[in-house]
Amino acid sequence: MFFVKTPNLIRKMFPSLSWRVETNKKEVFISFDDSPTPKLTYWILNILSSLKIKATFFCVGESSKKYPEIINEIQQKGHSIGNHSFSHKNGWFSSTNSYIEEIEKCSSVIPKTNLFRPPYGKIYPWQIREVKKKYKIIMWDVLSYDFKKDIRSNILQRNILDNIESGSIIVFHDNKKSEKILKKNLEEILKKIREKGYSFSKL
Repeated sequence: MFFVKTPNLIRKMFPSLSWRVETNKKEVFISFDDSPTPKLTYWILNILSSLKIKATFFCVGESSKKYPEIINEIQQKGHSIGNHSFSHKNGWFSSTNSYIEEIEKCSSVIPKTNLFRPPYGKIYPWQIREVKKKYKIIMWDVLSYDFKKDIRSNILQRNILDNIESGSIIVFHDNKKSEKILKKNLEEILKKIREKGYSFSKL
């Protein structure tokens, strides 16, 4: 089950995971899962460049291996890159060994990073212990739900704008499922976040 705003109880149950960033600034952290995606990633990068915003892209190894030029573009634009496993494997259906192998396989085709986000946000405590030996595990405190079929623009915008606070890590998705709704709303959402007085930082 997912929540738009990650409940405090869940954050307290897994304190070793990064749910938000402790900061004295009024800033938020935009992230995109499932990169790279042909055409869409470039579109996202153009929006971010036009608004002078830096973000973090959690990349899937299979796609990264297929489209290294997009990975290079993400890096050249000054954004952070994180590991999102090689084939977007669900930790709840994986042995610890196979899960670690997936992460390491991804690390072999993306630029060096110590950031990892579990696909679907699903990871067992014993997997956490192993992954944390090499990576900082980045979760989120605001989930946009841009991946949800037929989500309406006003709901998507409200999910973000009603739930952000200083240090929020916000999740969007760089994939075909989210493309239509993002192209309608991403730029407007980012502008509205800025109008609320927030700045943007990468992880």
